[in-house]
Amino acid sequence: MPIVGGLDIHRKQLTFDYLDTVTGEVKRGQVAPADRAHLRAWLARFAGRDDVAFAVEGCTGWRYVAEELAAAGVAAHVGEPADTAAARGRKRHAKTDKTDSRHLRRLLAEGRLPECWVPPAQILEYRALLETYHDLRAAHTAWVQRIHAVFFHQGAPALGEGALRTEPGLEALRAAAAACLSPAGQLQVATALDMLAAVEARMEMLRAQLRDAARHLTGAKVLAARLYGVGPVTALALTCWLGGAGRFSSSRKAVRFTGLDVTVWSSDRKGPPGRLSRQGPPVLRWAVYEAGKTHARSSAPDHGYYATVADRKNSKRAALSEARKIVRQACHILTELGAVSRCRPLRAHQWPGGRPD
Repeated sequence: MPIVGGLDIHRKQLTFDYLDTVTGEVKRGQVAPADRAHLRAWLARFAGRDDVAFAVEGCTGWRYVAEELAAAGVAAHVGEPADTAAARGRKRHAKTDKTDSRHLRRLLAEGRLPECWVPPAQILEYRALLETYHDLRAAHTAWVQRIHAVFFHQGAPALGEGALRTEPGLEALRAAAAACLSPAGQLQVATALDMLAAVEARMEMLRAQLRDAARHLTGAKVLAARLYGVGPVTALALTCWLGGAGRFSSSRKAVRFTGLDVTVWSSDRKGPPGRLSRQGPPVLRWAVYEAGKTHARSSAPDHGYYATVADRKNSKRAALSEARKIVRQACHILTELGAVSRCRPLRAHQWPGGRPD
């Protein structure tokens, strides 16, 4: 490409650094504020050219930047953040926006940019819905824990397991709060119950949207049919983050991408060994872990392995092992489906192993 460059993304500004390989001229500067309108105006200088390429890091904000680059006819290359940072080598100078944009430009010019998959707009929308659903689940758990904490802090009797799941349980909870809690404690519980009702209503609406999306995504339909414990939401998450032909060269890399691999000691890192890396999308990691826990059921096809690991270690280790298995199997299935796993409706002859009943 005659013009190659890098864009460092921040909330207040976009720092650019691009090289004209024909004249050898390097231009640097900033686009501020960082929004679509100002970026679109800046990209107007490349109008009518099809020999321009820019690299951006796959951090927050890359979506609109990549979309505007594509709309302007500029080739957009999204770099994987961790691998892009590792390509920098040992730190010798202060890390600034200018050095980051120059680093991206050099990696792209030398063909060493560790690129990540840029999903189509439909998949990005599904990801956003899944992230919102995950946030609502976390908020729901937090409000439930807050209610239990208030009861314990004021010495009230412990709540039963189903106190917040049924109408009789909620009535008993309100009665216990009125009898055992101070006025401020009662207000805390009432506020938490109102927030739980609002969160649950929004979760139900989102769950219906996610199930509808899973019914129209080929990969999600196949995964839900073939993998035990994988429902529509988990299948949709697996397809949105793992789908696509050639996405991973091995299932082991898919597990690493999910953040379920165990770290090892390395001389250039300070993190302790033997813990999960927790890199990658938290939504996907949460979904497959919940799917792995379903193998605790005696009717599960892999219950024997789950029980063995749970006896030798603990149930959390067993669920993590099953989650890794699910990711590997999903990676193989999606690779087998190829590009059809993303958005196309499934035809009868494309079901691996035959159409399920």
